[in-house]
Amino acid sequence: MATETPPPSKSPTRLPSTEEFVAVQESAEFGELRSSYRNFAFPLTLAFIVWYLLYVLLSNYAGDFMGTKLFGNFNVAMTLGLAQFLTTFLIAWWYARTAAARFDPKAEAIKSRMEDGA
Repeated sequence: MATETPPPSKSPTRLPSTEEFVAVQESAEFGELRSSYRNFAFPLTLAFIVWYLLYVLLSNYAGDFMGTKLFGNFNVAMTLGLAQFLTTFLIAWWYARTAAARFDPKAEAIKSRMEDGA
C-alpha cells in the first residue's frame, strides 16, 4: 500500500573522525583490499578496452575479413558485435560475484569497526 512507511535504514551509531579515516586508509587491511580490487578490476578493464578497440579497428580497416560469411546471414562482424554484448554481461556477472565474495565482506568489516569505534 502507498501509505506504508519504508523500513528504517541502518544508520551508523557514530561518525568516525578524520583521524580514524586516515588511520584506516593507511592500514594494511585497507591496503590489501584496495590492492585485491585493483588486481581484479584494472586488468579486466584493460582487456575489455583492447577487445573493444580491436573490434572497432577491424571494422574500419579489415572490411573484407569482417564481411566473411560464417553461416547463413551471419558474418564475422555480426558475430564479434554480438560477442561484445556477451562479454559485457559476463564481465558484469563476474565482477558482481567476485565483489560479493572477496571485496564486500572485507569492506563491511572495516566499515563496521569504524562505526563501532573499534
